[in-house]
Amino acid sequence: MARGTALLGSKFAIMCGAMSWVSERNLVSAISNAGGFGVIACGAMTPALLDAEIAATKKLTDRPFGVNLITMHPALFDHIAVCATHGVSHIVLAGGLPPAGSVEAIKSSGKSSGAKLICFAPTLTMARRLVRHGVDALIIEGTEAGGHIGPVSTSVLAQEILPHMAAEVPIFVAGGIGRGEVIAAYLEMGAAGVQLGTRFVCATESIAHPNFKRAFIRAAARDAVASVQIDPRLPVIPVRALKNAGTEAFTAKQREVAQRLDDGLIDMMAAQIEIESYWAGALRRAVIDGDVEHGSLMAGQSVGMVVDEQPAAQIIATLAREAEDALTAR
Repeated sequence: MARGTALLGSKFAIMCGAMSWVSERNLVSAISNAGGFGVIACGAMTPALLDAEIAATKKLTDRPFGVNLITMHPALFDHIAVCATHGVSHIVLAGGLPPAGSVEAIKSSGKSSGAKLICFAPTLTMARRLVRHGVDALIIEGTEAGGHIGPVSTSVLAQEILPHMAAEVPIFVAGGIGRGEVIAAYLEMGAAGVQLGTRFVCATESIAHPNFKRAFIRAAARDAVASVQIDPRLPVIPVRALKNAGTEAFTAKQREVAQRLDDGLIDMMAAQIEIESYWAGALRRAVIDGDVEHGSLMAGQSVGMVVDEQPAAQIIATLAREAEDALTAR
């Protein structure tokens, strides 16, 4: 874990996944203050909103934290410029290969040495390409995770990527992590740290609606299911969430959009944007408004290990103790 803490500048190499509407100033600062590494979820924020969020987070913590940016966002370079203005030390890019010029822009942003760049690698091939692009660290996230997911499990990705890449750059493992013992196992395989999202949703400092938190506490692992793609023309990235009426509504939404596509009422780009926009609105309804029946309850399969609401510091201390105990027992 020393490689991870050296890269992040935190006491523990435990990152909090960037969760839209959840990973904002309060949770991010609490995690960083507790020795972990908080990451602001930029999501669909405008540059102005991101500017305000970073400024507010800096007022709550003097510890390092990162900002998650989306590669396909039309304002990506504006977001990078906002991060540079605030001297953000770490940028996490999600959504595929960084577009041309973005790596250079990030490396020249932040402090005098530039911001550290961390990217998601869903395959060994992608991991190698990202390292050639000059990224400083990788996150490998399995299908057990919440929100948008890939097709391969965390344990398989770890076995495929860590033996080949861990010596080149620090690698953080994510997806399905709920206890410190599994953190210890991935560290022994060569990981530099881990990333958790679902475990922090019910942190005391999380602004998620009480209804949202109760749904997590009551849920079992099998309740977190992946969405189904109805039409192959609509390349919907699967989303893992607790099954509810909103899950069924998304299936119906896909059918509706596909029909309008058939009828020539919308083009392919508009159809894809409408599908993605559905998730953004549905997630807000659940997280902020507390509509746990019709909103999106994005959660990883580790949700079954979320049993109560705890301060972020207690969650991190528990994970660290469990990991240390497991390593000592070896």
